Amino acid sequence: MSNTENKKIELKKSYLISLIVAFAVIAICLVAVIINNQKSTKLASENNYNMTFYELVDYVQNVETYLAKSLISSTPEHGAETLTNVWREANLAQAYLAQLPLESQELENTERFLNQVSDYSYSLSRKNIYNESLTDEDLKNLRDLHSYSVELENTLNQLSDDINSGRIKWSELTDRGSVAFAQQVSTSSLDGFSSLEENFHEYSGLIYDGAFSEHITNAEKKGLIGEDIDEELAEQKVLEFIGQDNVAEISSLGYSENAIIPEYNFAVKTAQEDNITISISKKGGHIVYMNSNRNVNTEIISQEEANEKGKEFLQSHGYPNMKETYYLRQDGIVTINYAYIQNDVVVYSDLMKVKVALDNGEVLGIEATGYLNNHTQRDTSKVKIGKEEAKKSLNKNLEINSEGLAIIPTEFQTEILCYEFKGKVDDNEFIVYINAENGREEDILIITNTPNGTLTM
Repeated sequence: MSNTENKKIELKKSYLISLIVAFAVIAICLVAVIINNQKSTKLASENNYNMTFYELVDYVQNVETYLAKSLISSTPEHGAETLTNVWREANLAQAYLAQLPLESQELENTERFLNQVSDYSYSLSRKNIYNESLTDEDLKNLRDLHSYSVELENTLNQLSDDINSGRIKWSELTDRGSVAFAQQVSTSSLDGFSSLEENFHEYSGLIYDGAFSEHITNAEKKGLIGEDIDEELAEQKVLEFIGQDNVAEISSLGYSENAIIPEYNFAVKTAQEDNITISISKKGGHIVYMNSNRNVNTEIISQEEANEKGKEFLQSHGYPNMKETYYLRQDGIVTINYAYIQNDVVVYSDLMKVKVALDNGEVLGIEATGYLNNHTQRDTSKVKIGKEEAKKSLNKNLEINSEGLAIIPTEFQTEILCYEFKGKVDDNEFIVYINAENGREEDILIITNTPNGTLTM
């Protein structure tokens, strides 16, 4: 072999070695960049969770402080201000607690405690606003809440020390879904937060009389009646609901244990090749949700006919005494809200949503979460003031066009029995709710009529 050929071979080897080295350097750089990005992301996540946790600590400290003040407040004006502050700070504490990387069931009692602090302080603040004195029972409840808030504050301070020292790591909590975490012997971070729940192992919730008491200690799904069922029976419920002859194919989409209502989920293809998703509650085998993707290209039936179609559908599936309230039309489909009627009282908490196709009146969807969460028989006898007396609380310019009794939900998951007055002031339509027990103005809604439906704000 000539010297020239040897030189060429050496040059090729040198070139290949250079390429390999270059690729290796690039690979190392890429790995370094990825690792650095992962570290930066992890650090940003840790910092975000730290900030969220310390905000939680601050708001819980404020809750404790304002509860202490409420125990020695001597005037309704100052009491109302202090209790309103408790309500606000407890709400904010709940919001930051929800942002931590923990499952809801792991902090269920802590969340419930903060919710009850918020709810109860709000109800007492309204007493103060109306110059009503707090009872001995009210003050006892406040003392109990303050005692638990002190325990919660102390535990959070200990957790703060554990986080600062590295004994609790947010990364361990966020990685719980990975195999590596599942194989760890110690889950000290999760164990640390379990101490929060220990604060409330004897906390059974408040029991007190008042306008905002009914749902505070009751977390059960009142409309979910019946025994637990398995997936096989849930599939049979789907076939019965849609019609066995109309089902060409059905497949399981799994069980949602942590849903608002634990449910079995299915995908169905009909004989007409429409795709339907449907959910069946584990308890009682109730339809929680159903939706069809069928396209609707024409609008033939009227809104009144659609209302009747939806009502007939609900009646035939075991939901009698439902009344249409508001609706929204879109792409040939109208979604109608139906509320339960008990003794001529509209119960807005027991809400069903039904989608009706405007080409032939077929029901394409149903959503029953509100009804299944809340439906029960209420005591509608708590009316203590007459309708005419209730009207005295209304704006004198309101031209009333309908009136009646209604049970309305509040943002605190409670209910109030009210007179419902619908009317107009100038060109604006309103609904005003007056408490049927004490004549207080509870809520005002603005009705907005659009070409596509009737909405409230």
